[in-house]
Amino acid sequence: MGNALRFLYATCCKPSASESESESLGPQGVSATNVGVSALAHDLFHFEITSQVPEKLSQHVVSSRKAQANWFNKLLEAWKASKPPPKTPEEAARLVIQTLKRHKKEDVEGLLSFYGLPLPHILVQPSSGFPTSLPQGVKFELHTLPVDVRAVADGDTITVYVSATDPRESASVPGELQVLAAQRAEARSVRNYAKADAIHKKIIDAGYRVLNFQNEEVLAKKYRIRLSGIDAPENSMPYGKEAKEELAMLVQGKCLRILVYGEDRYGRSVGDIYCNGIFVQEIMLKKGCAWHYTAYDQRSELATWEKEARAKRCGLWALPNPEKPWEYRKDRREGR
Repeated sequence: MGNALRFLYATCCKPSASESESESLGPQGVSATNVGVSALAHDLFHFEITSQVPEKLSQHVVSSRKAQANWFNKLLEAWKASKPPPKTPEEAARLVIQTLKRHKKEDVEGLLSFYGLPLPHILVQPSSGFPTSLPQGVKFELHTLPVDVRAVADGDTITVYVSATDPRESASVPGELQVLAAQRAEARSVRNYAKADAIHKKIIDAGYRVLNFQNEEVLAKKYRIRLSGIDAPENSMPYGKEAKEELAMLVQGKCLRILVYGEDRYGRSVGDIYCNGIFVQEIMLKKGCAWHYTAYDQRSELATWEKEARAKRCGLWALPNPEKPWEYRKDRREGR
């Protein structure tokens, strides 16, 4: 079996052990966030060994099982040849669509539906790269360390860290924090972990943290970021969990570029987030994971992206009567 397929099978298709996890499993028995990719990798692995396609696939497509085996042969070769292999539902869907582009539309869409992958009309194509000049109102730019998935609070708020050696940060790092970081490193070198943890708590209380990056201990400043121009459903609202998962999938493990416009009343930096050249707010709006927050941002492109998602009934727009997050919060404050 190809290395790409073996890796995905090993990492994506492990059975869940906890009862709480099993409640969120998709039709192929893996978590909802990676059900399509994991299930397809599993079935391709199984096909390479047995030459058998999934039994229930015929309920979703119109062609014969012999034709289905032909698709799986093509998909298997395409998957092995892809570098890197698909890791997200969008990447897997694009591979299927490209590989089977000469086959019947009903079969391609049926196969995608069987694995819970995005249909062609739902796939999002980013249009905005990083701006060639800074937009009006930007006060400064942040270059972050890789984002921890646990730092994603909801669909429009994340916590990031910027290295204290970054040119913008280095001049403002308090000297005592540099001393504390050195003392912590020394305590850890002699395995005095209790002392090291106590020192780290002081660093954290000062708004910094020591992170392991590329096998080195890095002192970094903490920033809470509120994505500018969008308002995602709260975690307790319908589609709130899905919005949070989408944002996490976009930024997890990535170094971000953030254009900061200012601070909100909660002390969060309000800014535009770019990940590998992709404008994160664009993706969130086009996938129906957020509303355009017109009270604070009137950019016409944000309105256009929300309108596109509404027309396609993507994400929260498939709900019968989606509630505006700002009205939801107001009702909560007023006890309604």
